Formats: sequence, structure tokens, C-alpha cells
Amino acid sequence: MTGGTERLRLGLVLFPGLAPLDAAGPYEVFARAPEIDVSLIAKTKGNVRSELGLALVADEDFASAPALDIVCVPGGRGIVEAASDAATIDFLKRQAAGARYVTSICTGSLLLGAAGLLTGYRATTHWLSLDLLPLVGATPVNERVVKDRSRITSAGVTAGIDLALALVGEIAGARRAAEIELMLQYDPAPPFKSGNPAAAEPALVQDVRAARRALQDERRAFFAALAK
Repeated sequence: MTGGTERLRLGLVLFPGLAPLDAAGPYEVFARAPEIDVSLIAKTKGNVRSELGLALVADEDFASAPALDIVCVPGGRGIVEAASDAATIDFLKRQAAGARYVTSICTGSLLLGAAGLLTGYRATTHWLSLDLLPLVGATPVNERVVKDRSRITSAGVTAGIDLALALVGEIAGARRAAEIELMLQYDPAPPFKSGNPAAAEPALVQDVRAARRALQDERRAFFAALAK
């Protein structure tokens, strides 16, 4: 919203086992935009333990949360449990109905999909889970940020910063987003150039796949059953 003074209400929806940077990275961007009012929301107020142990503090629960203009859902190891929780799914459905944008970071797109919010939309997610998107009705796109009408999704973890900057640019203009990008000195220069499976050594990609195979098999079984 570039011309008025009303702040858009954005809710980051937390759940146990989320990836901490999925929430913290976009929060850093969104909270610096005067046009956006950010809330951390969970099923229950208070500490929400991430998959790596870092706790984030939800200041609103599903009952107290205001109507949101922007819904933002992170991903993480706890995504199947979150997608299995009726209260979480109901909250996402209710909030998405009136939201201007429905967004996700990493495997948060699978949670949106479990709520029926990506059916017929192009979307992306972490590279390990791209093949799961059709199970929740989405068309997978191997890009860092994908916008399809009111749905905006990002690839894995760090791509959430890109999504947040792109969304601030859409809401408040390129100048505002560029200012935040500069203040954060967001100028990635990864030392090993292995952040994209297309660029990483094939053996490394296979090792990462193997290490996560059990988790990915669990997710595939869950979302395949959900699709039926």
C-alpha cells in the first residue's frame, strides 16, 4: 500500500519444528517496512520451539489474531504434524479467505497445499520437496520465488528473504525494498557455491538426499494419502 497510511497486517504462522530462518529471515525484512505490521501467530501464545531448538515467541494465538492482509507460512521438519492439525488448517483457510496475499517459505507451501490453498496455482518449495507439490494440487516451478495471482511461494530457507523483499517491493515500491536490501547488506556471496543442486557436486546432492530420505518418504506418504 504505497499511497495511504494504513499498515497491512501480516501474520507469520509458527508451529513446533519450523525452520527458524524460514521465519526470522522474512521477519527481518517485513519488520523494517513501515507499511507492514507483523505478528507472530501460533496455536498457543508463547514459545514455539524450532527444529534446531531456537524458540520463537508467538504474540497471538489463532483466537486472538486479527484478520490478516498477508499470511506467511514457514516450513521445517514439523510440517507434517502442522498439516495434521485441524486447528492450524482451519486457521489458514479462514485467514486466506480474506487475505490479499497468501505466502510461504520453503516447505510451508506444503502446509498451504494441505489447507487446499494452492490448488490450481504455480508454486515452489525446497528442492527436495518439489515433487510433492502436485500431491497438494500445485504445479511445481523450480524458481527461487514464484508469484501466481495472490499466491507467492519461495524455495528453501534463505529464499524467504528474496520473497519478503519482492513482496515489500510490490506493496511499498521498489525504493522501499531496495532501501531494506541495502540496510541488511543482502549481497550473497556463498563460499562454496553449492546452494543450488544444479550447481553442487552430484555426489554432494546424493549425500544430502540420502540423509533426508526417511523424512522425505514420510512426507510423501502423508501428502499422497491426503491427496486421496
